[in-house]
Amino acid sequence: MRCLLVVFAGAMLTVTGCSSGQHATQARPGHTGFASSTGNVTVFAPAEREQAPALSGKTLDDKTWSLSDQRGKVVVLNVWGSWCPPCRKEAPDLVAAAKELGPSVRFIGLNTRELTKPAPRRFVAELGLTYPSLFDPSGKLLLGFGKQIRPSAIPTTLVIDKNGKVAARVLGEVTKQTLIELVNDAG
Repeated sequence: MRCLLVVFAGAMLTVTGCSSGQHATQARPGHTGFASSTGNVTVFAPAEREQAPALSGKTLDDKTWSLSDQRGKVVVLNVWGSWCPPCRKEAPDLVAAAKELGPSVRFIGLNTRELTKPAPRRFVAELGLTYPSLFDPSGKLLLGFGKQIRPSAIPTTLVIDKNGKVAARVLGEVTKQTLIELVNDAG
């Protein structure tokens, strides 16, 4: 019986730790921890933020996009693939966050690991993405990010502050509410 109680107590501590919510992680800048059932959130204190790389390239609709052109704006960069079920699941939250945050925040997708554009273009159309996406079939654009901030999972969402530094990273799915809070904190 005592062993059963110890196992039960351990299980309750584990569940409690996993359900502590994204706010707990956000309150401790520079800390990485399990944020929710969706993604692992890391928030970087202003003094700890790394400069985002000189990110630029062609979008899925063949237009040129550059991070340097976004200076003075908070930028949300979402790394995704049309073959990725969690990317499909989080897309409505990204669209809703982009709508709620408005034009003062720039959203950009980064489609990676796809050799041709038809599948990602269908993904954009089906899910109603309202912002452009860079096309990065080789993953070359991802390699420009430093080890601390590199998008190491798909999906990954980065919040880049007005000075071009990475303020937050979500490995895995992001929710609308979490994204809005991260953007507001980065502001």
